[in-house]
Amino acid sequence: MSRDADTVASVGEIATLRRIFPRLPESSATIVGPGDDAAVLAAPDGRYVVTTDMMIAGPDFRWAWSSPTDIGWKAAATNLADVAAMGARPTGLVVAIAAPTDTPVGVLESVADGFRDACEALAPGCGVVGGDLSVSEAFTIAVTAFGDLEGRRPVLRSGARPGDVVAVAGTLGRAARGLRALFADAVDTDGTPDARLATDVAARVPEVAVQRRPQPPIAAGVAAAEAGATAMLDVSDGLALDASRIAEASAVRIDLRSDALGDDSALALAGGEDHALLACFPSDAALPAPFRAIGVVLSNASGERGALVSVDGHPYDGALGWDPYSGWDGAAG
Repeated sequence: MSRDADTVASVGEIATLRRIFPRLPESSATIVGPGDDAAVLAAPDGRYVVTTDMMIAGPDFRWAWSSPTDIGWKAAATNLADVAAMGARPTGLVVAIAAPTDTPVGVLESVADGFRDACEALAPGCGVVGGDLSVSEAFTIAVTAFGDLEGRRPVLRSGARPGDVVAVAGTLGRAARGLRALFADAVDTDGTPDARLATDVAARVPEVAVQRRPQPPIAAGVAAAEAGATAMLDVSDGLALDASRIAEASAVRIDLRSDALGDDSALALAGGEDHALLACFPSDAALPAPFRAIGVVLSNASGERGALVSVDGHPYDGALGWDPYSGWDGAAG
């Protein structure tokens, strides 16, 4: 059997790991890396930020629409963005993969390349410090990410105050536009995702690249914390839905400006997966680059939950965004 034909079943776990680990990025915070029962990371601050996220073939990605390297990049980027949204610097990732037994080892090597490329581009110094391999009918990646607050307070969702400026760093609606194009034009007659059609769509719809490899502004999380951000989160499920999460946690309302949301404000409001950073800042704070103002925080003295987000002063009643149990509410938008 040639190396290219090796599967995880024919090679086994130990040999597969030996081929994957050299491709993974190293963390500058590593004291003990892969090879023992657990890794050891430096935590100079005495605290660390930790988050986790999963990606499953089917609901979260389609092999026909993304390469294994794309999948690795996206799995890294989504977790790095969550760490950044706390105002922390990402330091390490733990990656667990469950794959069908006929999965080529080369697929896992390419996934590892995606993790390496994303860490090097988005969060230099962050690396993969360990993980696990298992078997599943559905290819699944589970990532746990760690971050260093470096002496800063964590930026929570619950700190927004009336009068704060609402700002965003990163793109809005571009990943959703790419996904909409794939659903519309990259499926065959029976609705099955088609790789050839996806290539054609990607050539004419540049937003497909954002859907495949989101570019969250990771360094902007630290910049926001240092500039005094009162609240922040990663826009993964849609601006309207994620803004409502800040509003609910902070017991406020958020009013967004449609003229600050780009040419397709509806898609910017409902579409997720750009992994922009949404933050609130005191009105007298200088917004750090690359944040731009898109709205304002208002009082919610009545405590109403039905109109937490408005657009141009009018309660928002459009599609909210992504729910893993019901799908993307803006898919037809």
